[in-house]
Amino acid sequence: MSREEPFTLHDPDTAPEEAVPLLASVAEDFGMIPNLEKVLAAAPPVLEGYVRLWELFEKTTLSPIERQVVYQTANYENNCAYCVPWHTLLARKAGMSPQAIAALREGTVISDGKLEALRCFTRELIQHRGHPPEASWQSFTAAGYGPVQGLEVVLGLATKVISNYANGIAHTPLDAEVRGLVWTKPG
Repeated sequence: MSREEPFTLHDPDTAPEEAVPLLASVAEDFGMIPNLEKVLAAAPPVLEGYVRLWELFEKTTLSPIERQVVYQTANYENNCAYCVPWHTLLARKAGMSPQAIAALREGTVISDGKLEALRCFTRELIQHRGHPPEASWQSFTAAGYGPVQGLEVVLGLATKVISNYANGIAHTPLDAEVRGLVWTKPG
């Protein structure tokens, strides 16, 4: 298969049998099946890993807004033009301020100091491949986070590795629900 050939966007009728209940779960939770999950359905263990990691990240001590900071920072750093629009919508639904949403889309400073410390720690964790500078950890903990939240950020990043990297190789088409939020990395 050449990169010009699109990955298959599976639905419950075309997906491998093992993926069908996962797609049904996504549809129930999301109200539809996003194209990312349709792509991942070709490899049921990958779809299952993504769905389960997403569910586990929802159970962390990080608030819905903080989880979106982690997700959107990873999306920005990994240049995921598919995920940034979706997480813009999800950040709005979580109640994130328009300023914070814009900052995450632009890779700039969030005015809320605690969220900015989380964004910087997440960014440094990605940029330094799991070995952030000590100053980043100090700022993260000074903002009120601790070892538990540090590990939870790692879980969020594990979730994003699946989606960001899969979208990178699949060139997943953007869903109609978020086409108005299209994004290109600044600079």
